[in-house]
Amino acid sequence: MIALGYPLPKFGADGDFGDETRVAFSKVLDDLERLRGAKPAAEPKPASLPPSGRESEVPADWMPGAKMERIILHWTAGAHKASEFDRGHYHILIEDNGQLVRGIPSIKLNEAPAKKGYAAHTLGANSGSIGVSLCCMGGANEAPFDPGKYPMTRAQWDALTSVVADLCRRYSIAVTDKTVLSHAEVQNNLGIQQRGKWDFTRLAFDPSVKGAKACGDKLRAEAKSKL
Repeated sequence: MIALGYPLPKFGADGDFGDETRVAFSKVLDDLERLRGAKPAAEPKPASLPPSGRESEVPADWMPGAKMERIILHWTAGAHKASEFDRGHYHILIEDNGQLVRGIPSIKLNEAPAKKGYAAHTLGANSGSIGVSLCCMGGANEAPFDPGKYPMTRAQWDALTSVVADLCRRYSIAVTDKTVLSHAEVQNNLGIQQRGKWDFTRLAFDPSVKGAKACGDKLRAEAKSKL
């Protein structure tokens, strides 16, 4: 499209069919139809949940058009800042101060069936799944519970519930325990065996919440309140 005179000044030819590319592509179609003497049909927009009035945490160009089925939440089991390794495995990461970091794979690559370069965040459940991870819990221990040097922060949790609400709205994902869940819930809720994952069975900022279901229920309730 760039060679044909349809510029992409912000992101260029980055391989991601984002909002800028979509606008340019629509312009191409409009011009083609105009040359044929016909008015193009309006592009259908994905269904969305009712707006909450809250400003989106996730930039629009991080959420390309795709049919996504669920959101799986993780922690990196690393430090409080996103590494290049972390960015290669998740679509969105959240650092200790609540700052969002974009992962390297596009969400579009995990649309079922997952494409080459997809974010490999959950064993046997990557197709159709968006992976969001908190940068924390390196060196942590489940029992006896010790959050280690990089505990999950309340700022991360609050950002996470907002991110989940944004993604649910963008991709028309209902908030249920099979569509919005932590890695620790995947085996029980989806019947897909995992390898002893415990993110999240404990919350460092609220030790009173214990167990995968309790953590998951808390997350879903707070995300739903932001829709």
